[in-house]
Amino acid sequence: MDIFDLTKTFNDLNLSPDIVQQLDKLNYKNPTQIQSQSVPYGIEKKDIIGLAETGSGKTLAFVLPIIENLLKDK
Repeated sequence: MDIFDLTKTFNDLNLSPDIVQQLDKLNYKNPTQIQSQSVPYGIEKKDIIGLAETGSGKTLAFVLPIIENLLKDK
């Protein structure tokens, strides 16, 4: 079983500073496990299959890479 690093931040996920700043304003400080594991793959535009409990942050894990790539591709 992998150990989840609770000290990871959204900066560690290679998100743009603008996105990290907005997350900080919304009081999102640290990504959840599903976010930490899936966002980097999403940013690389790879397919992701994720399984996590309700309330674990799956929606944000899905949306963050989309927003990041839209900002890069504008």
